[in-house]
Amino acid sequence: MHASRSTPYEPCGPRERPPHATLPFRQFLLKIHSRCDLACAYCYMYEAADQSWRERPRRMELETVRRTARLIAEHARRHELATVHVVLHGGEPLLVGAEHLDATLRVLADCLAPVAELRVTLQTNGVRLAEDPALLPVLDRYGVRLGISLDGPAAVHDRHRRRPDGRGSHAAVARSLRLLTKGPYRRLFAGLLCVVDTDADPVDTYEALLAFAPPRLDLLLPHGTWGTPPPGLEDRTSPPAAPPVLAAPARSVPYGGWLRAVFDRWYDAPRRETGIRLFEEIMALLLGGTSRSEAVGLTPVDLVVVETDGAIDQADSLKVSYPGAPATGLDVFHNTFADAAAHPAFQARQRGLAGLGPVCRSCPRARVCGGGLYAHRYDPSAGPVFSAPSVYCADLALLVDHIAGRLRRDVAELVAARRETVR
Repeated sequence: MHASRSTPYEPCGPRERPPHATLPFRQFLLKIHSRCDLACAYCYMYEAADQSWRERPRRMELETVRRTARLIAEHARRHELATVHVVLHGGEPLLVGAEHLDATLRVLADCLAPVAELRVTLQTNGVRLAEDPALLPVLDRYGVRLGISLDGPAAVHDRHRRRPDGRGSHAAVARSLRLLTKGPYRRLFAGLLCVVDTDADPVDTYEALLAFAPPRLDLLLPHGTWGTPPPGLEDRTSPPAAPPVLAAPARSVPYGGWLRAVFDRWYDAPRRETGIRLFEEIMALLLGGTSRSEAVGLTPVDLVVVETDGAIDQADSLKVSYPGAPATGLDVFHNTFADAAAHPAFQARQRGLAGLGPVCRSCPRARVCGGGLYAHRYDPSAGPVFSAPSVYCADLALLVDHIAGRLRRDVAELVAARRETVR
């Protein structure tokens, strides 16, 4: 196992649940390959503070897959889970090759089919799909749904998502997307993942993604913290002392403005063109629902990561904070997922409003934005270090307030029209 710095997981506020209470994991992210065939400028895996990938095997061997699958089955049986979600991830997971991928999926299916419905997704940069024709038939055989990373038009995508020799990857990804979306494999297409680039036109980016008719889009903010601010926010090195007041914003909000422009283009379309997870989650929360995403809302975390060597870790987005941040000291050969669920690191992320710091708890948007992504709250000068608002606090506030205003006006119009009809 890998040595890690001890992490302060002290509660930020009053407890809402007893310390022994645990919630089951429902999503299991398996790092089946720890290397990549791209060298993306913003990659948290290779470019961020945690460099544990250097010490890990390149791929997850079948014995590790088998042990992991048995532990997932045990966890599902114990908690009577009807469905289990497994995410195959990397690095670039397709680098394992068709044969090893087939064997991995067979092990998962054999172990889990008698216990729960198995739903498998795979997140890929897309390059290998067109280069290796043996991959899609394997994925189709097991019904694996594919999320593809694409950052918009070629010029925008290739600015960040380059091959190690500096060549862009957009043309290769576009070939793979055409192969996936125009033929018999269309049913496997889960959607596109796009990292926001505020130097790119937001509407042009959205429409470039729409060209591939994705069922859903994930718009991701580049990973950053108060210790290592995101691109364009280099002056954000100290968290706010109070919730944002956007009538007179104290900080520039380029990411909030970018997302607001995409929201308006998407929301005002005459028909539904695609789903955008971030916007739909915020809308659901504003209307009194719950979130299924760790990016917003207060839903307890139910995702656990297994690394190529069998280490049981927290969400790998924590790699942006400090070396060893995702580590728990547990692994699939000596521990269970029940041990992981009882770990203070996971318990700290299952406490709802009480798990937020004082600034977030005092904010009227807290139950919607949820403090933002956990990794983005990291402040090396704070105690506990994840008690600050998100480094995107002002941007999220702008987006939440804008969506709330749009919904408020539309709901008022619908209610007024209904009253007129009743008369």
